[in-house]
Amino acid sequence: MPVPAHFSIVTLGVADVSASAAFYRRLGWTQRGDESLGITWFRTAGTWIGLFGHDALAADAGLESTPAPAYRGVTLALNFASEDEVDDALAEAVAAGARLVKPATRADWGGYSGYFADPDGHLWEAAYAPGMPAREDGTIEIPES
Repeated sequence: MPVPAHFSIVTLGVADVSASAAFYRRLGWTQRGDESLGITWFRTAGTWIGLFGHDALAADAGLESTPAPAYRGVTLALNFASEDEVDDALAEAVAAGARLVKPATRADWGGYSGYFADPDGHLWEAAYAPGMPAREDGTIEIPES
């Protein structure tokens, strides 16, 4: 039996749940849960982002906690309907406390994107992809090849 693709939450290990939650609130994201319990969630277009203490998340997975590297091999993408929206999103993220990692540029794949890191270094891409236009609710459809 195949594993159903019921992807529902991405949990980020963070140094300080309250400080990280404050960052995502400054982005204007909708929060659920009581962060004083050590975990909280933010609604995205079709899933949730969870914030959980870095060490606690490692312990929950039965792993040793190690310092997070600057590049973790993962990016989270926010897709927008235009290049202007990408620029606005990057500026808002920086104003909320993010670090601009790469200013938006036109990409070889025909789109426009840039990167910011949240206060814990998790990489977010802000992108406009003409072949995968963002709907008003923020979701996209990736066409079949």
